[in-house]
Amino acid sequence: MKFSCEKIVLQNAIATASRAVSTKSSIPALEGLLLVCSGGKLTVSGYNMQLGIRTNFACDVEEDGQLVLNARLFGDIVRRMPDDTLTLVSDEKLMVKVHCGDADFDIIGLPAADFPELPEVEEKNSVSIPEKTLSSMIGQTLFAVSTNEARPVHMGSLFEVGGGDLTVVSVDGFRLALRREKLEQAGSGIFSFVAPGTALGEVEKVCEDVDELVHITLGDRHILFEVGETELICRRLEGEFLDYKNAIPRKNPIRLTVETKSMMESLDRVSVVISEKLKSPVRCLFSQNKVTFSAKTASGDAKDVCKLEGDGKDLEIGFNNRYLTEALRYAPADQVQLELNSGISPAIIVPTDEKDDSFLYMVLPVRLKA
Repeated sequence: MKFSCEKIVLQNAIATASRAVSTKSSIPALEGLLLVCSGGKLTVSGYNMQLGIRTNFACDVEEDGQLVLNARLFGDIVRRMPDDTLTLVSDEKLMVKVHCGDADFDIIGLPAADFPELPEVEEKNSVSIPEKTLSSMIGQTLFAVSTNEARPVHMGSLFEVGGGDLTVVSVDGFRLALRREKLEQAGSGIFSFVAPGTALGEVEKVCEDVDELVHITLGDRHILFEVGETELICRRLEGEFLDYKNAIPRKNPIRLTVETKSMMESLDRVSVVISEKLKSPVRCLFSQNKVTFSAKTASGDAKDVCKLEGDGKDLEIGFNNRYLTEALRYAPADQVQLELNSGISPAIIVPTDEKDDSFLYMVLPVRLKA
């Protein structure tokens, strides 16, 4: 195998594929990257048996071939090379010479046969959406994915396609995050699947702020995300996802309009006395055109007032400060509507325009001691 390419192009491909490499494995090839030289391009793949990432780019190929190189070592070597044309040559004994500028490295590869094959995804259903739209939808829901292994299906986000929309929902038992977008290329199919949160985090990183389409292909057991020249393959999560439509109460008598930034700043000030060791809910008293936040721990007492529009009818309710702050932080609007019912009912955060259903956040309250 012999190829030449710009060092920065190879470095970017290694960084992308390495996101799916096992840091520690009893199988040495799983700690490596599969390099395949063929047809005037180089394909770099990483696979940890849960997530596979494959990316390719055009390069000057003098001799086709394939081998596996330790991802950490190869990545460190390429990153430290001068910004110049890099050449990699390997022989039949898998001795590899990497040359760039005045720098030379000799390392040993592993046979490509040791690298497990990435799953083939046979299309059952598919959907396409712009990169920047998918990236924002993942980013604005991923924070609410569960980390509790007792309910594995909630360790991912539900994707629902139907009616010309794509809806992404994440839940963790304490909160719910929902984002909905119109599909430019709406098919007639109605289908849903759950993608693992860990894989979606990598999809978000690979997506760029462009209008190029991401093609999502759904197979029997796997999901394929095609982002430009990069493919990400992950397992589908099986199980019964929360019936979120019935879990969200929408007939809430108290509706308040709040500035997301000012409410976050108030919550942040009051949260100073709260820590991992000194946990305490933030007590919220909603009254006419204002909410009073307070918190009390062994560190001290904190209080702050935030202006809003509407009458809170002196409702007192407690929230985990982080859950409420994150819901406001990820809401894609400067101003939102806060829907409330009682001290034991969830708070709903939605767009101020009732016809807009592009996002919804639900935060469960914390029972307050008298």
